[in-house]
Amino acid sequence: MAQLLADRRDIDFVIWEQFNGEDLLNHDIFSEYSRKTCELMLTEARKLAINEVLPTMVDGDRQGVHLENGMVKVPESYHRVYQLMKEGEWGNLMVSEEMGGQGAPPHVGLATIEYFMAANWSLYSYLSMGNGAAEMIQLYGTEEQKTKYIKKMTSGSWGGTMLLTESNAGSDVGALTTSAVKNNDGTYHLTGEKIFITNGEHDLVENIIHPVLARIEGAPAGTKGISIFIVPKFLVNDDGSLGERNDIICSGVEEKMGIHGSATCTMTLGAKGKCVGYLMGEENKGIRVMFHMMNHARMATGLQGLAYASAAYMLAVNYARQRIQGRDLADFSNHSAPSVPIIKHPDVRRNLLKMKSYVDGMRSFFYYTTTIGMKEKLGETEEDRSFHGDLFGLFTPIIKDYLSVKGHDVCIQAIQVYGGAGYTQDYPVEQYARDCKIASIYEGTSGIQAMDFLARKIGMRNGKIFGHFIGEIQKTVAEAKKAEGLSGIAGKVETAANRLVEVAMHIGKTAMSLEYKTAFANSVPFLETVGDVIMAWMLLWRAVIANQQISADAKKKDISFYKGQIKTAEFFIQTLLPATMGNMEAIMNTCSASIDIEDDGFGGV
Repeated sequence: MAQLLADRRDIDFVIWEQFNGEDLLNHDIFSEYSRKTCELMLTEARKLAINEVLPTMVDGDRQGVHLENGMVKVPESYHRVYQLMKEGEWGNLMVSEEMGGQGAPPHVGLATIEYFMAANWSLYSYLSMGNGAAEMIQLYGTEEQKTKYIKKMTSGSWGGTMLLTESNAGSDVGALTTSAVKNNDGTYHLTGEKIFITNGEHDLVENIIHPVLARIEGAPAGTKGISIFIVPKFLVNDDGSLGERNDIICSGVEEKMGIHGSATCTMTLGAKGKCVGYLMGEENKGIRVMFHMMNHARMATGLQGLAYASAAYMLAVNYARQRIQGRDLADFSNHSAPSVPIIKHPDVRRNLLKMKSYVDGMRSFFYYTTTIGMKEKLGETEEDRSFHGDLFGLFTPIIKDYLSVKGHDVCIQAIQVYGGAGYTQDYPVEQYARDCKIASIYEGTSGIQAMDFLARKIGMRNGKIFGHFIGEIQKTVAEAKKAEGLSGIAGKVETAANRLVEVAMHIGKTAMSLEYKTAFANSVPFLETVGDVIMAWMLLWRAVIANQQISADAKKKDISFYKGQIKTAEFFIQTLLPATMGNMEAIMNTCSASIDIEDDGFGGV
């Protein structure tokens, strides 16, 4: 069975029709990129992902990684394909030319990443993860540090990581114990242990550059006393050649539920007292530097959830078209009637359309947020850039959590379409479900994202950013009300958006009252509710565009696609959005049971 990974027609619809991607290409920094160039880039990325990257996915899962004498060995099949991707410069498409990248438009570059993530996220991450660390150096490093590290990292010749988590300091970063002592030459000696470090050690590159959070001796407690350091696996000489091995080693790799091809490492620093680190930026300002990378990592995690969901859905649709089982319901009493593909069965169709509605909505929401991020960087005025930066910040925790959680849900439903076959390793949907689960955990769990959204995001600029978001929904509703056949579902989205404002005001006020713990106990359902309303908005927006294209005599080959957009919006808004309205009522009830119950009341002792 052919695996398509992502629906190219849908990607084109989102980039070029929904978000007018050609207008974005008119900006000076994208002068080398035409629509034709971008489409060719997407075509080549799809070919590479399907023909070369995808065949390594099972190796990554079945063989995993192995720690041998402090070196992590990845599956042998990774090596050749890594070199292919590196030589094709697929890892640095969106990296600026100044940093050695190609400066491609993000809305197109991210579409190529969607293919690579779905083909084998663990392999692609080895190639691309250094970009985030390199950008930190670009923004906060010295000129010497930029010269030594950046281009080697963005080219894929060297890898990159982020050493943050410790066994006693996961989400509570301020509790970390890794220490740094300043040397006479301005370098630092670091001592400590970091856990759950993605790509902390592997044999695909000749050097790995580790940004490490640590506390300088005598620095204040908590996050205010944290600095960030560059700790290379091999020290780098002034001429760029590699020097002696640094005192940072991988002392263990995790055996995980999924993403077995990704090296999740425990990294020990200074076991011999000789771990050399170089301060990046100012002392005690490490959190600010780290969060620059963290926001990008959270967007990437959302894309990871979308990529898995898209691939699992595409597999389920194709399987349902080919799997022959059972008579058509119309011929149920006719025992001589032929069996039909399971896509003819009503519940399978419902399941597939539910999956499609989430995949389509998530894709639109992700690329919409990407365009907001572009406006943050390319806006004409400081106020315009600042405003879009805050809007991007509003959406980031929703992208990270909603796409990762619903992406996993879609993978689970793909298994359901396959039935018992989907529960076996004979089909890749089983692996996608296992691999996807981590996306809702790392880079900040659902609870962390929801707390951030409630405590920091909905009140930005006294609620004006959240209000702007609701206003954008109402603009789409107004357009839909003018379109033939869309007025009914437009009204339901309008009602949901108005109710969401009331819920946001209620939970926001509760969070500032004596019942604040009850508010935060409802923060995850609140974030999910906002995500649901966004899905309805994005699908309604798609339906408006599809309706316009049909009215404008769209090409015959596209008619089914456009009609599918309208039916997908109808399905979500008519059958799933009512449950969201119920969730809003539950939040408005301000139930405090989870706070009031005594610890022993949970049982289990």
